[in-house]
Amino acid sequence: MCPEHQTDQLSSHPQSPNFGRHWTQDEVIAKFSPSNETLTTVRDWLVKNGISERRITHSDNKAWFAFDATTKEVEDLLHTQYHEFEHSSTGNYVAACDQYHVPKHIQEHIDFISPGVKGANLRKRGSKKAKRGLRGSPARKQAPFMPKNVSSLATCDQVVTPACIQALYKIAPNDPHAKVSPNNSLGIFEEGDFYAQGDLDRFFGNFTPYIPNGTHPIPNLIDGAKAPVSLQLAGGESDLDFQLAYPLIYPQTTTLYQTDDIYYSFGNDPNATGLFNTFFDAIDGSYCTYSAFGETGNDPVLDPKYPNTHASNGYKGALQCGVYKPTNVISISYGEQEQDLPAYYQQRQCNEWLKLGLQGVSIFVASGDTGVGGIRGDGSVNGCLGSNATVFSPTHPNSCPWLTNVGGTKIYPGRSVYEPESAVNDPESGYSSGGGFSNLFDIPDYQASAVSTYFSAHDPGYKYYRNGQYNSTGGGLYNRNGRGIPDVAANGDNFAVFNAGRFILEGGTSGSAPIFASLINRIVEERIKVGKGALGFVNPALYEHPEVLNDIVNGTNPGCGTKGFSAVKGWDPVTGLGTPDYPKMLDLFLGLP
Repeated sequence: MCPEHQTDQLSSHPQSPNFGRHWTQDEVIAKFSPSNETLTTVRDWLVKNGISERRITHSDNKAWFAFDATTKEVEDLLHTQYHEFEHSSTGNYVAACDQYHVPKHIQEHIDFISPGVKGANLRKRGSKKAKRGLRGSPARKQAPFMPKNVSSLATCDQVVTPACIQALYKIAPNDPHAKVSPNNSLGIFEEGDFYAQGDLDRFFGNFTPYIPNGTHPIPNLIDGAKAPVSLQLAGGESDLDFQLAYPLIYPQTTTLYQTDDIYYSFGNDPNATGLFNTFFDAIDGSYCTYSAFGETGNDPVLDPKYPNTHASNGYKGALQCGVYKPTNVISISYGEQEQDLPAYYQQRQCNEWLKLGLQGVSIFVASGDTGVGGIRGDGSVNGCLGSNATVFSPTHPNSCPWLTNVGGTKIYPGRSVYEPESAVNDPESGYSSGGGFSNLFDIPDYQASAVSTYFSAHDPGYKYYRNGQYNSTGGGLYNRNGRGIPDVAANGDNFAVFNAGRFILEGGTSGSAPIFASLINRIVEERIKVGKGALGFVNPALYEHPEVLNDIVNGTNPGCGTKGFSAVKGWDPVTGLGTPDYPKMLDLFLGLP
């Protein structure tokens, strides 16, 4: 079960005496493990019903009892009948039941029994297949020119270079020869998209000659993943992430969390539309057997399965559990819509984001590039919800309260880096900053005041619903009491990028996330220099001190046949609290314990 909202604020609220005192993995396991009463009650029930204590094992994460038993023993224990059910896509069979029964005094102590009731995508012959999820990619367009003077700020409204980003957020260049901590690498997550070293070298040579050719991320390759790739196979997302991050953090390093073998990375299993579980497995070994919200371990349908027996070139090793450590800061530019995944799947993952924050890991996620809607064709022609396809579609994992969502801003044509940015809304590339309100998670405590002020001072005027119940509301467009997205913002359009050997422009909040994450990684480095540690979950501090951000008050994020929400004074569901003022952010976080 998910702890109270206050749990993470013990170490992340700036006024807490425990700020910065992050938890160990054992402490996290202890917090999320069942009570002694639960363990004793369930164990006694099993023993009294013929499952001897010597047959019962207790999982490393303390959340799971396992035992071997015959079918008849389990049927008698649970007062049920087991059958074999066929997977709707693969044709594989699993044991399951239609229902099971446990004594009333046991029910409050059990979340899930496996094998249990038949789940999603299990069928008797003749039923339909599940819908495939959809994902986006960075917006790209032809570059109007290659800047002749890469330090010039005169054309930042057309081509955003590292110099433009540094000027926007008052970032002094790093000393490329400075001594840096070996334990403060910026983590970057990638899935189904791969960088090319040749693209990085072209970028370094043209824009940051102080970064040597050959500079590359530390490879943390998960479950048969491979990177880098040739120029011809280079993906726009990976190239973008590293070309934005390195100029802001060098000589700090980056760490690549590349997930999954080529079979799953290229979408060869149409049902494997889940995200992040194999990543969680790799950086938190307990997650492989962690039970929450009715599911234990990876989803048998939505997640890759290892060893991969489906493809000759698939990863034949065992699922990797706890093989890597999480970095202090991790940037993620991938996601889906809430509607694409079951609620239990997202809730279980949300617990993991919380667990990482408690251990001192700061997570930054792109808010999405489709405004208040979803990807076209995802559930409806325009990617919106409801019978009339007019309801706003929130994003995953953004709706989880325990990570920091980054929206997108832009230097509008004719404006300079010395003028306020606007919310990104790029008709040419067809994207706008993702934002809105979750249908699954409530407003967290740290955000409550900011959201309340937004509604009282800048009500968007749309009919709304509550508690995520958009199907029975009679026309509401958004969930009034849902977690607000995004939290902050950063530039997200017209980035100068080399991809597949070509100089192009790319855009998207998938660029905004690594920018903001890079600045937090720099701040962590400065904290380490003065004997302090990582920051972990930063939202409570940022919402408590919005003055360290540049408030964005212009622009909208259209979608679903509306103009979406508007960027206004204070927090808003377009640009959040605003963009970084790096010197002020640095002063704030250096002043905290």
